[in-house]
Amino acid sequence: LVSPCVQLPGFCEGGSSSLGIQGRVNCKSFLGHKSVYRMCFATAAFFFLFALIMICVRSSKDPRAAIQNGFWFFKFLILIGITVGAFYIPDGSFTSVWFYFGVVGSFLFILIQLILLIDFAHSWSQIWLRNANEGNAKGWYAALFIFTFTFYAVSLAAVVLLYVYYTKPDGCTENKVLISLNLIFCIIISVVSILPKIQDAQPHSGLLQASIITLYTLFITWSALANVPNKYCNPTLLVRNSTAGLVADGQVTQWWDAPSIVGLVIFLLCTLFISIRSSDHSQVNKMMLTEESPAMLSGGDPSVEDGAHRAYDNEQDGVAYNYTFFHICLFLASLYIMMTLTNWYRPDEGSQMMTSPWTAVWVKISSSWAGLLLYLWTLVAPILLPGREFS
Repeated sequence: LVSPCVQLPGFCEGGSSSLGIQGRVNCKSFLGHKSVYRMCFATAAFFFLFALIMICVRSSKDPRAAIQNGFWFFKFLILIGITVGAFYIPDGSFTSVWFYFGVVGSFLFILIQLILLIDFAHSWSQIWLRNANEGNAKGWYAALFIFTFTFYAVSLAAVVLLYVYYTKPDGCTENKVLISLNLIFCIIISVVSILPKIQDAQPHSGLLQASIITLYTLFITWSALANVPNKYCNPTLLVRNSTAGLVADGQVTQWWDAPSIVGLVIFLLCTLFISIRSSDHSQVNKMMLTEESPAMLSGGDPSVEDGAHRAYDNEQDGVAYNYTFFHICLFLASLYIMMTLTNWYRPDEGSQMMTSPWTAVWVKISSSWAGLLLYLWTLVAPILLPGREFS
């Protein structure tokens, strides 16, 4: 993102004429939120295109499977071409319309993040409880207690800070209601997680998972309150110049606030988690069979030269993962990154300013409620559906 102090080149409209070049090109689309929107539009369009191309690819026998696993040079050319073309899109209503695409896509991607977070919380608890049963029980239970206590302590501090900075004694009713509701919901899921019936159905269920979900819910609440379009109730609200940076009362301010930075960190951690989850030895052997893998040892191709290590196509009977869903996730991730980099601010059509709409607030709050409901369902599902397997 470009600082407001950056001078436009001489060939741009309004640029420096020191080079003696008549400015004819409108370079505003290369600055600020417009560049973010166009870059993310290019990546989103690229992944959406490949999601359509890969529909119903069932095995590597489909000619389209070769496109998924090869032709990297041409893929980069296509991406570069779409990116260059995106900067030729006329301003008009593009940014305003694309903002709502970003809102919907980001909401769906937050739901994916919530599913990953709930999976991570349950996996963490299961592993540590299994280790406690197999080894030093006191040590593992002490570690569970320390992390659970820390998460709840940070959550309590977050609630206090939210009330201090985002509410006022004589106003800010919406903020008070949102903070209070999410606090009550977090208390409910914490109590439910340790009910005897829940413990009988899921022995690994406990306060560790509830503390993680509570902390994430309060982060989402904080992120939502940072978008409340009321300077009196939102001290972090900024006046944003869409092409040059942020200028408020004659002072240059920063593009990103703390919720955006934390959001990007969580995005990277979720990406790392899903990568680790899918990169264990068994998964690697499923996705790329070598002559040393169990499948090849039990009946591999005998024509391989001695000492050679070659990859074999293991997707002739079925693909190892859904190609279309893979690209849809990357499509949604592009929209989420776009909204995070612009702090979910909406560009005002016909002006160079960006404003924070209530739309962003309600999307984030509703996503936090969806996450709480999803976690609650993971607790009660084994009781409501006793005939199904929940492992």
